[in-house]
Amino acid sequence: MRRVRYYEYGDPDVLTVEEADIPEPGPGQMLIRAEAIGANFVDTLIRRGPASPPLFRRPLPGRPTGDVVGTVEAVGPGVGAELVGRRYAGTAEDAYAEYAVSDAEWAVPVPDGLDAAAACMLPLAAPVALGSLRHGRLAPGETVLVHAAAGGIGHHAVQLARLLGAGTVIATASSPARLDFARGYGADAGVDYSVEGWQDRVREVAPGGVDLVLDSVGGDVLLRSFDVLAPAGRVLVYGAASGELGQIPVTSLFGLRSAIGFALYDWRAAAPDRARAEQAEVAEWSAAGRLRTATAIRLPLTEAARAHVLLESRTHLGRVLLIP
Repeated sequence: MRRVRYYEYGDPDVLTVEEADIPEPGPGQMLIRAEAIGANFVDTLIRRGPASPPLFRRPLPGRPTGDVVGTVEAVGPGVGAELVGRRYAGTAEDAYAEYAVSDAEWAVPVPDGLDAAAACMLPLAAPVALGSLRHGRLAPGETVLVHAAAGGIGHHAVQLARLLGAGTVIATASSPARLDFARGYGADAGVDYSVEGWQDRVREVAPGGVDLVLDSVGGDVLLRSFDVLAPAGRVLVYGAASGELGQIPVTSLFGLRSAIGFALYDWRAAAPDRARAEQAEVAEWSAAGRLRTATAIRLPLTEAARAHVLLESRTHLGRVLLIP
C-alpha cells in the first residue's frame, strides 16, 4: 500500500510517499480501507519538530494523524467480526495511507448516505465542538463567541451552538471571506481577530458581554478574550493553534469570570458513556442534515504536501481531504 511519512522535520516538502505493508489490527482495533482522510492542522505543527512549542513535538519518523473514513477490512482480538465490510470513521496514527488502523471503541458507524467529508468529522472534530459547548455550560439564550469559526471544528461549533439554543453567535476569523463563510453556517456577526482592537467590535455586537468563548487559537487571542466576557462569563480552551500557550493572569478571572479546559480524550476516559452519547448525537444531526460539513478541497494522497501548505496558509474554508 501507499502511505505518507516524513524522516526529517521541516516544511511540507518533507512529506514522503512510500510503499509499505498493510498493517495488522491489534487488540481492540480495526483495519479501515480508506476512501478519504481528513487532514488536521495540528500535524503541521508536529511536522516542524523543534520549531514548534514542546507540546507539539513528536519523535521521527513522522506519522501524520487523521480522521479516516472507509470500509472495515479486518478486526483485531476483542472486536466483533460483524463489523467487517461496514463503513466506519475513526481517528488514526499513520492515517495518510490506503489502509489505517483505528481503535474500534471510538470509531463511528457512518450513517447511510453521509458523504466522506461529513463522516470525517464524526470521530473527533464534531464531538470536540459539542463537548466544548457542553463543558462551557452553554445555556439557551446566551451569547457565544467562536474563535477560528471557519475551521473544521469552528464551523461545527457555530452550528451546534445554534442547535443548543444560543441567542447570539459571534464568529471570529482572519479574513472577510472566512467571516462570510462562518455567517453562512449560522453566525449572527463576524469579527476579524487579526485586526488590533477586535474586542471593541465584539462589544458593539454584545454590549452586555459574551457568556461563553470557545478558543482554539491561544496566545494573545486567548488573553484578550477575557476582556469581552459578561459577569460569570467563561472561556473554554480546547486548543492552541497559534503555537503560543501563554499564561492566564489571575486578574483575568476577577469579575466572576472563569477559564475551562476541554480535551476529548480526557472526556472519554472520565465519562465514556456520556462521550459516546454525544458522538451519537452529532452523527444523528449530520444524517438529518442539521449539521453540515464544508469540504475545502479534495487532493490525492500523493499531494499530502500541498494539503499541509493549504492548512498552514489558512486560506481554505472547511475540511481538507486526502483521497487514496
